[in-house]
Amino acid sequence: MTRPGRSTEIRKKNGHFEARFVAMGSPCEVLLESDSESNAAAVAGSVSTEAWRIEDKFSRYLPDNIVHRINNSGGAPVEVDDETANLIDFAATLYEMSDGRFDITSGVLREAWNFDGSDNVPADSEVDRILERVGWSKVKWNRPELILTAGMQIDLGGIAKEYAVDKAASEAAAETDDACLVNFGGDLVATKAPTRSKGWQVGIDALDQAQGLPQKLIRLQNGGLATSGDARRFLLKDGIRYSHILDPTTGWPVRNAPRSITVAADTCTQAGMLATLAMLEGQGAETFLADQDCKYWCYR
Repeated sequence: MTRPGRSTEIRKKNGHFEARFVAMGSPCEVLLESDSESNAAAVAGSVSTEAWRIEDKFSRYLPDNIVHRINNSGGAPVEVDDETANLIDFAATLYEMSDGRFDITSGVLREAWNFDGSDNVPADSEVDRILERVGWSKVKWNRPELILTAGMQIDLGGIAKEYAVDKAASEAAAETDDACLVNFGGDLVATKAPTRSKGWQVGIDALDQAQGLPQKLIRLQNGGLATSGDARRFLLKDGIRYSHILDPTTGWPVRNAPRSITVAADTCTQAGMLATLAMLEGQGAETFLADQDCKYWCYR
């Protein structure tokens, strides 16, 4: 299915081709070290098609996919396909690993929280009312059948974008042997380092967006990189900054969490998992990351 407004722009820049498009609410790009425009177009087409396929299938905002069917099931059982089941299994694993703080049923909390940079912090009563519809422990999951209590929802946004990056990078690698960087809104994978440099130059968002400069520049040769933070999504009231990282056990932002965590790992999915779980640890984020034996950058 081709949705209106979808397009990919390709141009040659600084010795490589750059393709840009929008998917999953994020600016996306593909950088390819190649002298062939037709090769760049083929890679960009494969990457964007895969990104849009995953968006169409798993976006909570679209009315004609498996997530919509689950969220509107009214307590009836829904049988899902293998790809969806794999993501739900992964989400269930993260729920256990995080002691319930990673929970794909917590998306309904957005009814109370809108992280638009304003001071609109919701009332305790509003959060408590919505919290009654949150809790993976209330879900019946017996692969491939899922049963949600009426009024509950799932939201796969916390894992789907990183999954999409990995899938799209696999498509790019199948299309070409040239070095390629796939970047979906700051979550990315490098298939290999460019021959002309020691790695792709990647910037971590500055904590102060007004600076206009990255917090740090990283050289990524291969593998995945993912960032979790509140540089763009937060509330600010009475001098207190409320991060968009919510603790589903309380319905409120995680306390004492870092402003930004970036993790490098073999895949974008793995990097995103570690960054998110670390953020959910709050004050203990750095200790958690140190125990994972991974490369990371943490800013408070």
